[in-house]
Amino acid sequence: MRKNRIIFFVIVGVALAIVATALTGSSDALQANDIDVEALQAFFKGQALTAGSSGWLAESFVREQDNLDGMINYESVLLGLNEGKELKEPLVLIYPQEGIITADYPLMLLDSAKRKAYDRLVEFIRSPDFQKKLMKTTLRRPVVPGIPLDSRIPDTLLIELPFPNTVEVIDALLFSYLDEQRIPSHTFFVLDVSGSMDGEGLRDLKTALTNLTGLDQSLTGQFARFRGRERITMLPFSTEVQNVSDFAVNATAAAGEDMERIRSYVDQLQAGGNTAIYSSLVDAYRLTQQAQAQDPDRTYSIVLMSDGQNNSGSSQADFRSFYQDLPQHTQQVKTFTVLFGDADKAEMAKIADLTGGRMFDAKSESLSQIFKEIRGYQ
Repeated sequence: MRKNRIIFFVIVGVALAIVATALTGSSDALQANDIDVEALQAFFKGQALTAGSSGWLAESFVREQDNLDGMINYESVLLGLNEGKELKEPLVLIYPQEGIITADYPLMLLDSAKRKAYDRLVEFIRSPDFQKKLMKTTLRRPVVPGIPLDSRIPDTLLIELPFPNTVEVIDALLFSYLDEQRIPSHTFFVLDVSGSMDGEGLRDLKTALTNLTGLDQSLTGQFARFRGRERITMLPFSTEVQNVSDFAVNATAAAGEDMERIRSYVDQLQAGGNTAIYSSLVDAYRLTQQAQAQDPDRTYSIVLMSDGQNNSGSSQADFRSFYQDLPQHTQQVKTFTVLFGDADKAEMAKIADLTGGRMFDAKSESLSQIFKEIRGYQ
């Protein structure tokens, strides 16, 4: 019998709050002292993948369904997968007997001068005709009482759990998950430091990386920082990979030694040379394979950032051949590519597609923002 594997998606803490509450055996609002770290650690031992979006999570499940046993996601997403033709067998939806939490995103009025237009929009959205159409096309439950459920939506008695009612409890829940409960991760950063990165490009890269050491004090920055028990491997490359370094994050304080060592390393990065994207990826996957053999109880991922086209070393065909010869567990390590500067969009997209990762575009957003987004997928 194969080991049970699940993929898990934290939707602003909703799914995590449901699991944590279920483990208490109570339907009361979760409190900070209710968080059972050991029980959650045991639960998350079966976790195989996390994601920054419900859609990408569903796509990943379809692609890897032979190796996965379940998924925590929106009800409408799960029902939608059953409606499609990509699953080899339908999903059985399980509703925790302790209760569920509805993902409720209120429509807020920001400009009081637009009150009339806002009221018309709300009235339209809440109209029975629109609610029925929304339910039929998206499999979302109607929010207006009295509308009969679509036959495809289970007519199950659902207990609504209260969402944690203080920021302190929510923060405690999420930080405990990131630093203590989830399977520890190992991230390989394959970073282009070729000559074209000299100047603003290298400065942006250094800022993006050092922000992950806790220097970004924004709410998203705090959740995107390097996590407790995480291992980091830096592989800067130009004509070839240079100065590979490993870091262990045991203490997550921004002023601590672990984060300071990463910042010191990043600060000394220099630009020069050509761009050997595929040779560097080969090195990253070889190191990943070695790390998996030494520490199989981690999740692994690769982040590839480049601002140019491959002009040195191995070709795309060489990398594809190498990748396809890797053992299956190493092929399951995803590469998240970052499009920057003059990087070839098609080239970076092919790498992400081949490895089951995703491409991110730092041409339209800051590199710091992109690196934070990627952290939700690791």
